[in-house]
Amino acid sequence: MFEKINSLLAEISSFSAKGNEELELFRLKFLSKKGLIPELFEEFRNIPGADKKEIGQKLNILKQAAQEKYNILKTGIHTADYSFSAEDLTRPAFPWMLGSRHPISIIRNEIIDIFTRIGFTVSEGPEIEDDNHVFTKLNFAPEHPARDMQDTFYISKISPEDSNPGDILLRTHTSSVQVRVMENQKPPIRTISPGRVFRNEAISARAHCIFHQVEGLYIDENVSFADLRQTLFYYAREMFGKDTKIRLRPSYFPFTEPSAEMDISCSICGGKGCNVCKFTGWLEVLGCGMVHPAVLEASNIDSHKYTGFAFGMGIERPAMLKYQVNDLRLYFENDIRFLEQFRTAF
Repeated sequence: MFEKINSLLAEISSFSAKGNEELELFRLKFLSKKGLIPELFEEFRNIPGADKKEIGQKLNILKQAAQEKYNILKTGIHTADYSFSAEDLTRPAFPWMLGSRHPISIIRNEIIDIFTRIGFTVSEGPEIEDDNHVFTKLNFAPEHPARDMQDTFYISKISPEDSNPGDILLRTHTSSVQVRVMENQKPPIRTISPGRVFRNEAISARAHCIFHQVEGLYIDENVSFADLRQTLFYYAREMFGKDTKIRLRPSYFPFTEPSAEMDISCSICGGKGCNVCKFTGWLEVLGCGMVHPAVLEASNIDSHKYTGFAFGMGIERPAMLKYQVNDLRLYFENDIRFLEQFRTAF
């Protein structure tokens, strides 16, 4: 039977069809109920038990090869049936409609491109994380409200009353990737961490339980807040235009000190005031600050020798501003009418 199978494999491999009639003869010969391959499967019932495994594997390979050959030839003949005007030199070579990138992917790639131009590398990590990387090593107190189940999706919570390093959850920010980088890499560190994150929030036009972030981290000797401001100023002008202004407002995050929120001048009204910026002329786009010494020490980085800054931004907000999308839910509904608007954006 081995010789018969190998002979049929060679015949299938060398077969070619010029039309539907030859292709149908191929199907009848090999794949129909009375074809050669079903006959071999009938003979397989009488094979001794010791040889069944090896012959069975060869038969499956033969059947798969025949089916794949049939599908490839069928597709080729179908494609060849298209008729095009030889005079239209602008027509694509293939009759396939090009797809389009999702607006979140477009903005994500733009942000990555901006920061890689100034030396940042891209780091990625798991979406299912442990409490240690999401909260503890980022200086979140055990009683911090972000740990509460009203804000975090827990997969398995070992201690219902208190936080526990063994708790498994969906990451609430991509800062967990930064922790993993600090654990495995010595300074200097200059990286951004794009990814999907999850928070237990009500879904509305301006909020969702799933969203996307890009977080950045820079650790080296003598890194200052001025370095942070200049990096973010560069990002804002590259993303939103050369006339974009920024301002930093004092804020609080457990993992940075000092901390700030960054606003940009509204690109829709030019800073004059509109419904989007609530007539302030400014739009909040990200949070930032100098890395807290406790965060450095938790990853065995000497906080007396090294300093650093971190920042984090959502991807949906820049996409809303750039494409004037007024409902976050559109990003997740896969409505082809919405996605087709980005067909030329590659």
